[in-house]
Amino acid sequence: MKLKTQFSFTLCLSFFLVLFPYNTQAQPFACEKNDPNTSKFPFCDTTLSYQDRTKDLFSRLRLQEKVQQLVNTASGIPRLEVPTYQWWSEALHCVSNLNPGTRFNATVPSDTSFPVVIISAASFNEKLWLEMGRVISTEARAMYNVGLVGLTYWSPNVNVFRDPRWGCGQETPGEDPMVVSKYAVNYIRGLQEIGSMGDKLKVSSYCKHYIAYDVDNWKSVDRFRFDAKVTKQDLKDMYQPPFKRCVVEEHVSSVMCSYNRVNDIPTCADPDLLKGIVRGQCGLDGYIVSDFDLIEVYYNANHYTATPEDAVALALKVGLNMNCGNYLGKYMVNVVNLKKVEEFVVAQDVIYKYIVLMRFGFFDENPKQLLFGNLVHPIYAQMITRSWPSILPSRE
Repeated sequence: MKLKTQFSFTLCLSFFLVLFPYNTQAQPFACEKNDPNTSKFPFCDTTLSYQDRTKDLFSRLRLQEKVQQLVNTASGIPRLEVPTYQWWSEALHCVSNLNPGTRFNATVPSDTSFPVVIISAASFNEKLWLEMGRVISTEARAMYNVGLVGLTYWSPNVNVFRDPRWGCGQETPGEDPMVVSKYAVNYIRGLQEIGSMGDKLKVSSYCKHYIAYDVDNWKSVDRFRFDAKVTKQDLKDMYQPPFKRCVVEEHVSSVMCSYNRVNDIPTCADPDLLKGIVRGQCGLDGYIVSDFDLIEVYYNANHYTATPEDAVALALKVGLNMNCGNYLGKYMVNVVNLKKVEEFVVAQDVIYKYIVLMRFGFFDENPKQLLFGNLVHPIYAQMITRSWPSILPSRE
């Protein structure tokens, strides 16, 4: 007899319905149907297309108001009774409060937290990945109903994990592009999909960090200055597939470009990557967002442009639609006044973003009256996942 190593994977889910006191303030919303000042605006008319509604909203904005919609903390438009919105929330393996878009309180003190992604991915269980997305998006909707989160989640991380020195490796599904891709499509489907309801969203998901990104800080190289030297073959076979499947198969509503450069060009400054592949070949119909203050990085850290205004202008020209951070908000008006970018470019960026908001009902009157409006958190007080590899003895 000798021992043979084999792997066993099990999944155990325990569900408990718990109702906490429902005393948190509800989310503000646009298009109150009983408000004569706004209810007649075309952007509030749910019989119109998302494109027409968003164009109408944009046509009513002043330049400064337009610019403030291009950052993650989008200012409200009081004269149109459009509330502020925080685009930055995270949901790698739970609804996380390590971001400005999410908070817990006495009403909702915590949520379901699954194992870190690289462990869940080691189950090779696609049904599990799908169910994780469904559970997290359900809890997110319930938390949204009591004003604790937004509905745009900057997850999952679909980078191929090449180097064990990378500090964010546990956020990824691992080193195999096929496994990373399958994890991505199932998790996104669980987050976004609402059965047969067409292009409506349960929550908005996105795929990060585009592309060839897996260095934080090693010796003299950090993530801001890392230049990934990648052949066309490796880019196509290894690094592109997870992102392409995010967009083509699951119609993910956003993609985030990364801090690093690829073959000397910052990813968020490369029109071949953003306009050419993500928007053009793959057909992204949502928005492309930078990692935190990345536009400042390719001015200050990479010295890729001569001025901050040049950095902002370059970002918009190559296809970036939103800045996580405030650099666009600080310099965009000056960029337009200097005629480095035409105002119509800003229009398309706002339209891409606000179509996403319309897809989950942000402009469809009181969310309490809409699908998921009566969910109370936590739906699952406990969800125990055991999907860990275990070494078992066997006779041979």
